[in-house]
Amino acid sequence: MNRAIALEGDAEVVHRSLAQPELFALLYDRYAPDIHRYAARRLGDGAADDLTAETFLAAFRTRSRYDLSRENARPWLYGIAANLIGKQRRAEIRGLRALARTGTDPVAESWVDRADSRVVAQSAHAPLAGALAGLSAGDRHVLLLVAWADLSYPEVAEALDIPLGTVRSRLNRARRKVRSALGADPAFVVDTSEVAQ
Repeated sequence: MNRAIALEGDAEVVHRSLAQPELFALLYDRYAPDIHRYAARRLGDGAADDLTAETFLAAFRTRSRYDLSRENARPWLYGIAANLIGKQRRAEIRGLRALARTGTDPVAESWVDRADSRVVAQSAHAPLAGALAGLSAGDRHVLLLVAWADLSYPEVAEALDIPLGTVRSRLNRARRKVRSALGADPAFVVDTSEVAQ
């Protein structure tokens, strides 16, 4: 592929991939690592490989329906991934509950010193995993797309095909429940990121 094509926006890549399917690989190159990281946080490394592949396969198959007025395909891809994760919700809940019991987070473990990983996992990850397991699927999707995928509120709304107000209310509810489950008084915690979005 030539460099000019690689520099094109996502909508143009999707459009041109209808005639030249191999161009869709550019979106894979751009976003697969991010989708994989997000899926690994939600479902574990083994499932993340499959989910990433399924996400891009679904995107490739439905690319003719992509809204070309949306220049950035990132929210679209996260939306597909979130829908696929939703189908695996029971496995995710079991994983979060196991994390809550054992305190071992294989993704976070790679980010900390091996010697400290058990202490960090027991003190930080187990209660959070339990709190996440207690959220509804919709609330959990919104919270984790903001927290782990770093999507903006409008990108989450686009990814999940829900109104921006629904994103805000789900995120507010999820944060309140997580804070409460972690022992913080949700009434006295100010989150300035909610104002910034």
